[in-house]
Order: sequence, then structure tokens, then C-alpha cells
Amino acid sequence: MNIFEEIESEVRSYSRSFPTVFTTAKNARLQSRDGKSYIDFLAGAGTLNYGHNNDYLKQPLLDYIQADGITHGLDMYTEAKEGFLNAFNDIIMKPRDLDYKVQFTGPTGTNAVEVALKIARKDKGRTGIVSFTNGYHGCTLGSQAVTGNKGQRAGAVVSLGDVTRIPYDDYGDQAEDFMGLRLLDQMLSDPGSGVEIPAGVIAETVQGEGGLNAARMEWLQELEALCRKYDMLLIIDDIQAGCGRTGTFFSFEPAGIKPDIVTLSKSLSGYGLPFAVTLLRPDLDHWEPAEHNGTFRGNNLAFITARVALEKYWQDDKLMQDVKEKAGLLEQRFGDICKRFDGELKLKGRGMMRGIEVENGDIASQICEEAFANGLAVETSGSWGQVVKCLCPLTIPMADLKEGLDILEKAFAKVLPEAKAKAS
Repeated sequence: MNIFEEIESEVRSYSRSFPTVFTTAKNARLQSRDGKSYIDFLAGAGTLNYGHNNDYLKQPLLDYIQADGITHGLDMYTEAKEGFLNAFNDIIMKPRDLDYKVQFTGPTGTNAVEVALKIARKDKGRTGIVSFTNGYHGCTLGSQAVTGNKGQRAGAVVSLGDVTRIPYDDYGDQAEDFMGLRLLDQMLSDPGSGVEIPAGVIAETVQGEGGLNAARMEWLQELEALCRKYDMLLIIDDIQAGCGRTGTFFSFEPAGIKPDIVTLSKSLSGYGLPFAVTLLRPDLDHWEPAEHNGTFRGNNLAFITARVALEKYWQDDKLMQDVKEKAGLLEQRFGDICKRFDGELKLKGRGMMRGIEVENGDIASQICEEAFANGLAVETSGSWGQVVKCLCPLTIPMADLKEGLDILEKAFAKVLPEAKAKAS
């Protein structure tokens, strides 16, 4: 691994947690160069909902490449784009009574968020944005401004303004019902608060990087009502929680809300290929041609796999029933671990976006390190990295899921008594 340490930037992070050279992968299994197999509870930080090298997606992709299909097309019309748009409209939007324009942004989630913020400000003629404690939205300047994590914000090295941050659902030790939303309501209605009515509000339904904080459906409904009351655009960042991760294609569906703008990326391509879109109400589509653009907003290879993923997994509820079963097992097993260490641990998240909060980041890192030594790749999240976070592929075989949970349970059992002994 000398070449990585000698040549690659110090900014690398995941390689520090998983210090091996990976060579191949299939569904929920990673293979390293030394011949060891790892169960993948990381899944590209939520990018591989359908697993590594999904066979249903791989062959159409290979066929498209073999036939000299368009790979790069800027924002030109291509058959690959046409196929994706038809599938997304017919399979995802129409059945959910959603009417959005689809803007192809640069290929990563932060690009989609930048577009959403621009649209809100352009439409309302205001510069302010409301975001929430522990929110994470990306590492370009606009996205970083609405991100809460101090360490990630520090990388900007410039002022990150025009943002008002409000407590997320159930934030803080003394959290009350809708405390943050009530505070926002009071500030926006009070001419002496110093807070102007913003252009929009951006929120995640489950804060993936922020520690798997899951908003209640009632909180999301109250947030939408508040946006309507003050003529603010509601932006839902569904980059990590979307594409089935919480049990429905959009994570906000159970709340019955209709955001004005939605950002999607990560598992949208279905194959780990870079792909992001911003969905916006048609009346918000005020752009002049090329007013926001990007060289790689036309990843036709991703259009192919995204279309096939929609056709394969979203024309019926088979995948969602499978996710429901696996989510139930995750909740049960993680709940059992929490009960085993009564009062010390907390179950976090929703659906197949689950984790366990421990006392601090050092302990969580030790648990993940112990798990990796025994064949499981799993990461941490949260303000202090204190949440052991499971994002396994939705298609993970039940046997691999159970084996991974066994490894994780043993890691908790080993690390927590040792940590307690050191503390005493």
C-alpha cells in the first residue's frame, strides 16, 4: 500500500478505516488482494443499494458499451437519457402523483444540492436558507454552508453565510416536541428576531452522516406546513435516504408530503456510477439555457443502469417487502444489542438505514475495527463519530446479513467491556 501513502492526498478517509487493497466485489461481499472476504455493511456509503456488480444491471450496461452507445453527451438528447426519463416518469413519479421537472446536474450529490439552493434563491428572490443541526449536504461551498458538522465546514476556509440553523427533530437533551420548528415559527413571525424569511428550507428525513437521526412523520408534516405558511420552498435531500433505503423509493412518502424540490444521487444509477438529479416543481424551472451546467451532467452509462434498476425493482413491491423483512431483522438484532448493554446504547435510524449510538467516537471506531478484523466492513457517523452505522445493500442475502450481524454483535461484546474496564 506504499503507493497510496506516498502519492495519494492525506484527505483520504475510508482507506484509513479499511486498510487493505480490494480487488473484486459481488452483491454484499468484498474480496481483498490477500484473499479475504468481507461482508459489506458500507455499500459505498449508501451508493450500492442493489449491491456490487448486480447481474440484472451489468449485462445491459455491457451490451450498451459493446454496441458503441453514447457514453458522454453533455445535455444532448440520447436514447439512454430518453429511456431513463420514460422509466422514471412512468414507474416512479406518476404512480406517486408527483409532477417534477428533472434537472441533470453534475454527477454527485453536492451538485444536486447546489442546484436546489440556487433554484430556491432564484425563485423567491431571497438569499437565506434554513437548515438543521447535524445536517449533511455536501462539500462544495453552498452545500457546505447548510451542513452542520464543524470539521466538514472547516474545509471551506471561507465564510459560509446566508444560513439559519434550527434544531432538528428531537435535538438535544431537553428536546420538546417540534421545538426547532416552533422556534423557527416564532422567529419568522417576530420582526425583532433578526431572521428574515428565507428562500427555502433543506432537510433530510434521516440524517445519515449526522448520526442516523430519523425525523418523525408528524415533524415532516409540520415542516411542510411551516414552509407553506411563510412561502418558503421545501427541499428534501434524499441522496442517502432515498432509492428504497428506508423502505419506500422516496424516504418522505410515509409522511404524505410533497416537497417543492428533491435531490437524488448515490444509488440512483443502481450500479455505483456517478449520477445526480434535482427534481423541481415545473413552475420553479426559471433557468436560462446553460445558466447552470456541467460537463458531466450526461452520464449515459448511468442512465442505462438507472433505467434497468427502476424496471427490475420498482414495478412491483417485491423489493420493498424484502427490505421490510430485513429492516425488521436489523431492528430486532440491534435492539437486542442495546438491551444487552442496558442504558448505554441507543438504536438509531429507520428501515435499512440503522445504527447504534455508543458513548463516544473512540468506542465506535474500536467496534468497527474489531468487526473489520473479523470480516465485516462497517462505518461510523454522528457529530463525534459515535454511531456504528449499517448501510448494507438492500439485496444482501439473508445469510450474509445474519452473519454480518453476528460479527457486529461479537465486536460490541468484546469492545464495550474492555472500554468500561479502561474507564474504571
